[in-house]
Amino acid sequence: MTSNVFTVEPHDLIDRVFFLIHYEKVRHLPVVEKGKVVGMVSDRDMYKALGPKSNSNAIEANKSGTELHVVPKKVQNIMRRGIISIQPDALASDAAAIMAEHKVGAIPVTKDDKLVGILSSTDILRVFSKVEHAKELREQRIAEGQSHT
Repeated sequence: MTSNVFTVEPHDLIDRVFFLIHYEKVRHLPVVEKGKVVGMVSDRDMYKALGPKSNSNAIEANKSGTELHVVPKKVQNIMRRGIISIQPDALASDAAAIMAEHKVGAIPVTKDDKLVGILSSTDILRVFSKVEHAKELREQRIAEGQSHT
């Protein structure tokens, strides 16, 4: 999990989401209100809100057309509610199963209703990769007749 988590609040404008996604290179942001996770917003949610199909007026140019800005819209209008969270001591395999079942790319990690981190599909893939690599090396050593040390 990642424990240094960027968050937004429901009344923040989506330009904050845009900034964090583009400059901090995050794809998922927990939405926190009064210390509790009340939603999640992802890069996809933001692009959907800004995209030409759903809202062609989401980005405006100034009169000369030299500057663009995001039309003021609040995070609460684009966030996903009903968030499932996991505890810090949850098994990675259980977290992966929950993420797959609910088709989400990240879930908040909470303890006593407080956000302590976020677990993303990239985190899960990183663990899987390490486990598989260790397994492959072990199998290779066995095939070569080497000891398990």
